[in-house]
Amino acid sequence: MALVHYELCDRAAWITLANPDAGNSFTPAMADALSAAVSRAEHDRAAVLVLRAEGRFFSVGGDLAGFADADNLPDYMNDLATHGHRIIAELTRSDLIVVSVVQGTAAGIGFPLAMAADLVIAADTAAFTLGYTRVGLTGDGGTGLLARSIGLHHTLRLALLNDVLTADEACAAGLVARVVPEAELETEAEKIVARLATGSRGAQAGIKRIVRAAATADIETQLALEARTMTEATRDPDALEGVHAFLAKRPPAFGQHGES
Repeated sequence: MALVHYELCDRAAWITLANPDAGNSFTPAMADALSAAVSRAEHDRAAVLVLRAEGRFFSVGGDLAGFADADNLPDYMNDLATHGHRIIAELTRSDLIVVSVVQGTAAGIGFPLAMAADLVIAADTAAFTLGYTRVGLTGDGGTGLLARSIGLHHTLRLALLNDVLTADEACAAGLVARVVPEAELETEAEKIVARLATGSRGAQAGIKRIVRAAATADIETQLALEARTMTEATRDPDALEGVHAFLAKRPPAFGQHGES
């Protein structure tokens, strides 16, 4: 059984966690399949990568049954965390714009996996929780992302008390871009993905790089990066196309002048 499904459509790579009977729990096999799909999207020169899931849950997190059955739990955990962290790093560093589409629960590593996206679209049924200390564990991948996004004390509250964020609360905290009724989730995701896929791949990738760098860089380093990125953007035919289209009051035709 394939744990992850992959489909390329109109410059968008749709990656679907496909083990709903197990709540799309994160296992070494799931991690390997997901990493391969991300690499495939890069190879296919997609502009957008969409991460979604089948079933009631986005992901319930680590497979606790696998933890219990492991011959050597520290080795098993190290392997699983290493795999998971690699995927989160790949998603955040990729030039692809990553969109996660979340229904039901995103728990444990499922929470930071969803938050590794550049834009999160959530059903009104979605809920987010870390839950690690409830089973005597610490966070794997989510604490750093959350601390950068929502700050020190909000992250400590979530990590220590295992509070559950509703979709609306996550949106109010700035973690989620859109909250829609669950019945409209797929349609809303398709609209946003189509909008991104018709944009300038180079410009969007540049924006992603400089905004993500801003979370940790000092102001001089950040400004220098922005200057280099803007200058580099002018080498892309999309830049001139965008200017001409604006002046002509017509929609730009990005991506139709060679690589963009």
